[in-house]
Amino acid sequence: MSDQFENNASPAESGSAAGVVKENKMGVKPVKSLIISMSLPMMISMLVQALYNIVDSFFVAKIGESALTAVTVAFPMQSLMIAVSSGTGVGINAMLSSSLGAKHFDKSDSAANNGVFLAFCSYVAFALLGLFAAEPFIATQSQTPEVIEYGTSYLKIVTILSIGLFCQMTFERLLQSTGLTFYSMITQTAGAVTNIILDPIMIFGLFGCPAFGVAGAAYATVIGQCVAGLLALIFNLKVNKEIHFKLENIVKPDAGTIGRIYAVGVPSILMMSIMSVMSFFMNKILSAFSETAVAVYGVYFRLQSFFFMPVFGMNNGIIPVLAYNFGAKKRERIDEALKFGVVLAVSIMTVGTAVFELFPDKLLDIFEADANMKAIGIPAMRIIAIHFPFAAVAISLGTVFQAFSKSIYSLIISICRQLLILLPVAWAIAAITGDVGKVWYCFLASEGVSCILSIIFFKMVYKETVEPMGKTQKA
Repeated sequence: MSDQFENNASPAESGSAAGVVKENKMGVKPVKSLIISMSLPMMISMLVQALYNIVDSFFVAKIGESALTAVTVAFPMQSLMIAVSSGTGVGINAMLSSSLGAKHFDKSDSAANNGVFLAFCSYVAFALLGLFAAEPFIATQSQTPEVIEYGTSYLKIVTILSIGLFCQMTFERLLQSTGLTFYSMITQTAGAVTNIILDPIMIFGLFGCPAFGVAGAAYATVIGQCVAGLLALIFNLKVNKEIHFKLENIVKPDAGTIGRIYAVGVPSILMMSIMSVMSFFMNKILSAFSETAVAVYGVYFRLQSFFFMPVFGMNNGIIPVLAYNFGAKKRERIDEALKFGVVLAVSIMTVGTAVFELFPDKLLDIFEADANMKAIGIPAMRIIAIHFPFAAVAISLGTVFQAFSKSIYSLIISICRQLLILLPVAWAIAAITGDVGKVWYCFLASEGVSCILSIIFFKMVYKETVEPMGKTQKA
């Protein structure tokens, strides 16, 4: 059985036979074209993913505002699953890419095999959580019976059947770590398109399918994740020649490797988990005003993903470039990648700000917004969107923390931004003014602090890790 999980001879063995080890493209290809070639597929797939988020909520909103609110209050738990899977993937990515850059192929293989083991363990934990805690979790954020019913049904499905999510995130990270981002784009796009196609069919009962309602959106989600996960596994087995799976290494994990993965991954998991905590308490703060305010918050999160997701996709392409060239001690390639990434991220987010400022009513129309929802939503969109360019700076500089195994700084920034600034400011504004329209300013305050901290920590990490390399020639 283990033979099914093995590729051909390792690059180290091949290079040895030839007398030289072939350099990965991340160490020799011109930096800008390398970043574009690696990031563009992921940016496209992230755009498709963002489109899915919008289309998914578009169909759910047709059921009613309670259905849209139910999906919103289920989001913190979904966000937590993504945080665990993606954060673990960051740890795998950093160890694997830097090991390849340093030509330590045994360590890169160990990162891949142990990553698969960790994905399965994470799935089991969330399946149990969804089975026993879904309804209490939803009930803490809403007292409306219909919202609780819809939310519980949705959340149980996306947690108990989340194996596809964890496989997708893990195997896509392995593709990204070795520069095979085109195949990662295929898997993400296939999963999202499957999801989009199945949404109306399973929600409304088209083509002979039972009408599952809100549960149909959940079923469409997990089926799409399984499709993406399966494709990502196939591509790793058939195409990815830089890592080698062995079943005996998957079922017998290595504590040292897991420690290294989580040394980077745990801060990233905690950092992304903070969003889950923030969303949970924002739902509670906003629900004190109305269920409509919660629905507006959910709509904002889906719409902003159309601009944030491509930036995250670009970062996913830059991180292995930085990690590889950090391992290879190529400073000028690191510098060029960083500058290009910041400029591109700010440009994308500036466009996002313009769209939110100019067309908030049209954006809300996508979700069947009535006059009451628009009265809350239009000013909310315009206020929140001001912070997008500042967020772009913080996000793009954060690639250094992940690539150079300094994720603790990302964690500190996230704690300050979302727990120490955003939530207290939101609560204080709500308590003092009683005006939901002013609560949205908490996003500006938190992102301003985040941007300042990101610049400070970036300078510290750069001085500590990159400057000692000295100037090198571009490869």
